[in-house]
Amino acid sequence: MKKFVFLVLLLLKIQLVCAQQDTIELKTVSLSDNFLMRFSETQSKILLSDSVLQRNGPLLTSLLNFNSTIFFKESGAGMVSSPSFRGTTASQTAVVWNGININSQFLGQADFNTVNTTAFNSIIIKSGGGSVAYGSGAVGGSIHLNNELSFNQGFENNLHLNAGDFGLYGVHYKSTFSDEKSSFQLNVGRNGSENDYPYQNSERKNLNGQFYNNTFSMSAAHKLNSKNTVRLYGNIFDGERHFSLTSPNSIPTKYHDYNTRLLIEWNSIFGKFNSTVKTAHLSEEYRYFPTINSTNYEQGNGETWIAKYDLSYEHKNLLINGLLDFSYAEGSGSQIEFAKRQTASAGLLLKHKLKKNLLYEASIRQEISDVYNSPFLYSLGMKWDATSLYQLRINSSKNFRMPTFNDLYWPGSGNPDLNPEISIQSEIGNQFRFFDVNFEITAYHNSIKNLIQWIPMGSISVPENVGKVEILGVESTLNYLKKWSNQQMEINLTYTYNHSEDQRKSKQLIYVPYHKSTASLAYSRKWLSAYYQFLYNGKVFTDSNNRYELKDHTISNLGLELNMGRKRNYRIGAQVLNLWNEDYQNVLNRPMPGRNYNVYINLKF
Repeated sequence: MKKFVFLVLLLLKIQLVCAQQDTIELKTVSLSDNFLMRFSETQSKILLSDSVLQRNGPLLTSLLNFNSTIFFKESGAGMVSSPSFRGTTASQTAVVWNGININSQFLGQADFNTVNTTAFNSIIIKSGGGSVAYGSGAVGGSIHLNNELSFNQGFENNLHLNAGDFGLYGVHYKSTFSDEKSSFQLNVGRNGSENDYPYQNSERKNLNGQFYNNTFSMSAAHKLNSKNTVRLYGNIFDGERHFSLTSPNSIPTKYHDYNTRLLIEWNSIFGKFNSTVKTAHLSEEYRYFPTINSTNYEQGNGETWIAKYDLSYEHKNLLINGLLDFSYAEGSGSQIEFAKRQTASAGLLLKHKLKKNLLYEASIRQEISDVYNSPFLYSLGMKWDATSLYQLRINSSKNFRMPTFNDLYWPGSGNPDLNPEISIQSEIGNQFRFFDVNFEITAYHNSIKNLIQWIPMGSISVPENVGKVEILGVESTLNYLKKWSNQQMEINLTYTYNHSEDQRKSKQLIYVPYHKSTASLAYSRKWLSAYYQFLYNGKVFTDSNNRYELKDHTISNLGLELNMGRKRNYRIGAQVLNLWNEDYQNVLNRPMPGRNYNVYINLKF
């Protein structure tokens, strides 16, 4: 801890020295994730628009399910949800909040049903490795949750109310204020549901599936002068879920989690240099009640302190960024008495535009940890705009996932000698632009070694670095946007193929479909909007020998929206979810809801 405090003070001292230099005018929009746009031009990114965020429910799983190539293993509606991005495992997708990796220290992954999308105004999906910039877990890809802060936008409020079948409800309020020097954002939300939907072709219904969650999010930026800007970001999530019963005779259980995040940032631009200091604190707390009415529970608490400093230099067609960061994490609970780790790293990122239509990116990073042997990481990419109609991207990178607290310290089973999982990947992306159509197709290969798997050893299981996975895949997106007169039509398509093979058994990884595709069609005219969404998930295997499987399924949603008011600032909408009443499961013995309805109203004032 003393090392952490010393490093923070040292970085602040460096910042004070740098702030005395000349600077240029700050940009109108303030975004904390510096690396996302500046050093990932050679990889594919999807920015989800405001309209898409508003139409897909408040939980991150629903949003990404219908608007990305990511497959979700969801244990019932609103229950535990984990991703498979480009054929990787659940812990190999990083969730990045305003530039900070927020994956759990215990599990190494994020539960996508504990992320409320209404707390953010920008969500970006980045495919491919990103460990040089974002550290552990950024193997298959990363999800970026951003709070963009704008200046000179005045005062605005937004209230969103929704209600639906099975006792579903949601209340979300957002307030923004900005003038020439300051910007402020406040988000407050609550979601809940009885979640007692009937199972199709059965007399049973979803028992003990109720949930609620509360979210509070705040972000602010202030220009101290033309040379310096300070930003503050905070987020609190408080939620409780009763886990759905697999049979009527099962014992009801529940799970409560409480997560907090705080980030303070100081940015200075002086001459051709840009200097940023970040300090962050993350906490995660859970309580699991094996018997719902009992006062006894299992619990865990984790805290992470992070300090980052990056300094960039830009001259003509060259951009160089040096990065230093230090993190200290600790955890304790019913199963882990106490665990801690310290990690320091240094990185160098470079982007060079050789010609107007040709650039390359090169990055390196080395970590030092007191718990595991850290690998040397790199990323190298090229982007070539061959013509106004065609763009070529090539990227190769080395990425990793560190062992979690559970892997290292689980009583009687943890293995303190584990090494990180290592990924070597490469991809070739092609982008075609003609008229109102944008089409991208990317082929990729990913070789993962030292995969951590829990191996049976007598009466217990022990984690070992025994796994190796080879992934071959194709990912494609198509967007068509046409505007004329007072009308607009938009079509979005995605498709991915993943051959993700466990080399020890020559079998497809469990809960990784070979195929997934999505489609959406939206049309608006004056005060009326209508949209249709389609999702296809291919079959998945539920055991490592590929003997048992869940069948493929298709889901469709239909929505209608009325835009009223002089400035079209009042919207009333209705949705039919699972339009064709598909009977499906994403996890074995966890049926999902059939056809159901949702209505909402959105007010801007």
